[in-house]
Amino acid sequence: MPASRSGSPHRPARSLATAAGILLATLSLLLGLPGAAGAAAASARHASEPTHPGQDWAGSQIAAHEGTAPGAPPTAALTASVEGVDVSGHQGNVDWQSLWNSGVRFAYVKATESTSYTNPYFAQQYNGSYNVGMIRGAYHFATPDTSSGAAQATYFVNHGGGWSKDGKTLPGALDMEYNPYGATCYGLSPTGLVNWMKDWFATYRARTGRDAVLYTSTSWWSQCTGNYTGFGSVNPLWVPRYGSSVGELPAGWGFHTIWQYTSTGPAVGDHNLFNGAQDRLQALANG
Repeated sequence: MPASRSGSPHRPARSLATAAGILLATLSLLLGLPGAAGAAAASARHASEPTHPGQDWAGSQIAAHEGTAPGAPPTAALTASVEGVDVSGHQGNVDWQSLWNSGVRFAYVKATESTSYTNPYFAQQYNGSYNVGMIRGAYHFATPDTSSGAAQATYFVNHGGGWSKDGKTLPGALDMEYNPYGATCYGLSPTGLVNWMKDWFATYRARTGRDAVLYTSTSWWSQCTGNYTGFGSVNPLWVPRYGSSVGELPAGWGFHTIWQYTSTGPAVGDHNLFNGAQDRLQALANG
């Protein structure tokens, strides 16, 4: 009995050490499994959800990084073009009738950002533009460091980014621009960013049957994708360039579909020109 009692205090310590060893061995084995290390790295890479999504809109970071130009109409006007506008929660409730009266015929409305934000004015803006007769669409502000492309495309479709063949709904748009929260390219390599976009586009197409529009600037595209050319034959280009001409396009596109020509237009929102006549805009809506 005394021998037994004197040995008993050491048994829990040995058991604890044994359990710890088993745990460490198991963890090492798991991290060695295919994909486990990559998943752990991806988890560590993901940033926290956006903290000021109401301040992020199509062009907010373009203006900050590339500058702005006066809001006068482009001097090199297109032979056939349609005036448009894009808005976000930043504008609040929009007077769509005034925009219609000024000649605006289409609109893009920010719907979502990451997988945590929806524009609180989305219904007024998206439905209001439709109700005055405009062709309208929704866009998603991408944050590739917070979640996967598939997750963000799904969130977008579920919160206003869907599409219907009603003749007045444009395909959704993916807004890819400078990171408002940190590293310009979201801490991803060119290949990583391109794969993220491929994931987003594939998910959007699977959910809606449409190829989404891509919003991006030439400078950001060159810096962050290494001038990737693979989207130009599939995804219509919406390019921001604040000045009198559209200038050089991102690699892969021979022409643009929409030109955001000013961030300081005479009326609410950023202003755009569709590269074609009204019937071509209608065709884009119909798919």
